[in-house]
Amino acid sequence: MKTTRHCLATDLKDNPELIKKYKEYHQPGNGFPAVAKNIRDAGIVEMEIYLINNRLFMIMDVDDSFDGAAKAKADADCPEVQRWETLMWQFQQALPWAKEGEKWLAMEEIFKLTEQP
Repeated sequence: MKTTRHCLATDLKDNPELIKKYKEYHQPGNGFPAVAKNIRDAGIVEMEIYLINNRLFMIMDVDDSFDGAAKAKADADCPEVQRWETLMWQFQQALPWAKEGEKWLAMEEIFKLTEQP
């Protein structure tokens, strides 16, 4: 199966207690099952989130069925996903250059080893 990789970033509020709690919510079994289901149903094959200081970095590997607009609509139509998003905004903050309402911003790929001579 061919996958496409998407890399995104956002920030957490720079508060050690909030960061600790955010990490706890993301441990296996601590999330909302409907959120994981929506992620998988959208064609997201794998999702990883990394943290340095208060900066979050997300890697999503998606299959050919992935459609960002359809994913956004499915999320908007799911009360449990909306509850999760509201909860996460207690910990997250938009990147300084984000537009109103933007959270996770796509990153530009600038280097790929397999394309180097």
